[in-house]
Amino acid sequence: MIYDVVVVGSGFSAIATVCNLIELLPPSSSVVVIGDDPGFGRGTAYRTELYLHRLNVPAGRMSLFPDRPDAFVEWLGDRKRPLREGDFASRQDYGLYVRDTLAALLRSKRSHCRVDFIRAKATGCIERYGTMLGFLLDNGDEVAGRNIALCLGVGNAALPVEIAELSAEARSQVIKNPWRLSWLQRVRANDRVAILGSGLTMIDQVLALYAHGFKGHIDVLSRRGLIPHGHAKAPKPAAHLDLDSLPTNVSGLLHRLRRESRQAGDWRSVMDGLRPQTQALWHRLPEIERRRFLRHALPWWNIHRHRVAPDVFDRFQRMVESGQVSIHAGFLSQIGEGSGLTLSYRVRGSQEFQALKADWIVNCTGMERAGISHSPLLREMLKQRLIEADQLGLGIAVDPQSRVLRGGTSDPTTYAVGALTAGQFWEITAVPDIRVQARKVASSIVAPEP
Repeated sequence: MIYDVVVVGSGFSAIATVCNLIELLPPSSSVVVIGDDPGFGRGTAYRTELYLHRLNVPAGRMSLFPDRPDAFVEWLGDRKRPLREGDFASRQDYGLYVRDTLAALLRSKRSHCRVDFIRAKATGCIERYGTMLGFLLDNGDEVAGRNIALCLGVGNAALPVEIAELSAEARSQVIKNPWRLSWLQRVRANDRVAILGSGLTMIDQVLALYAHGFKGHIDVLSRRGLIPHGHAKAPKPAAHLDLDSLPTNVSGLLHRLRRESRQAGDWRSVMDGLRPQTQALWHRLPEIERRRFLRHALPWWNIHRHRVAPDVFDRFQRMVESGQVSIHAGFLSQIGEGSGLTLSYRVRGSQEFQALKADWIVNCTGMERAGISHSPLLREMLKQRLIEADQLGLGIAVDPQSRVLRGGTSDPTTYAVGALTAGQFWEITAVPDIRVQARKVASSIVAPEP
């Protein structure tokens, strides 16, 4: 079947794009959404049911629509979950808000475009009729579109070492995907747990263990032993930063931001001032400096930029201070078995090797970049030269209007939204950025630029 717009993906970026298309397209138009996630729009992050799993962006900045900033806060209030703009809502509530917003648009008495949802995975792509792309689905169907929005997100990163040689019993105690929370039911109260990775996913899983009454010890191992900072309980106003005066090399930029932080008295206000200008700053950096940032500065950027709700951070800190959680910096070399599981690792900054004993190993190394390699569909599209990899290997190449590049030229009918476009925009994984991009893409589909 031929549609006016084919949206490939079923996570937040896909549903944000669809919601904007519903508002902007005429009733005669048709949209199809292709995805194998049963909870269209909720994805992994917003499907969790644990109340301690909070958004790391205040509720006042989480509306689906940039021109209606209070929409999410109002939704919470209507459901007797009143929060202020600066409060941090649960991720489950946000997933329900996204679902309800889409449902309300589809139920609206106002005439809107046709929207079909196909629960399937797109496995192949071919050119059709000279101007369209057709997608082959794993259910045997094919759909084609006059316009395409690629909204594929990220997957759980793989374990850093191979475990194929472990026994079946031992492999069952290595949790490759921690978001399948059924593994928590098998953990005994005083077991030993080792977590690989020390970012936001790690904090989520530590709090999930806490909520399930876990009283044993948790060892956290990552290459640098860095953990995310918390948001300020009483944040200062965002600092004013003159973008044009900021250095365009990483070392100079770091020196400048440190100086601004000393003057402001709180580095968080400087990060908050930089936040709306991050994409513009990324555009100003030469490619060599972007690569230097990714190679040397990214871990420190992540722990300062992607902070956690204050009460969540306080609870985690108490577990660290009590000794229940220990943080280790080192490089995992092997996972073995015998009286449980053993993690061998080289201590960061030395040649010394140490070992951790555990009953469970949980992979919290985070989400992989939305690159081409993790998606059979994107690999096939690359092979057919329907897309290009961006120069930094972060996703696919797009122009400033999010149009996919083919042979160095913008394809006027194919767009990408969300994490796939990190090479062009860098800061494009959080709701405040994706919602703006989704609106622009929907507007361009409705009224293409000449």
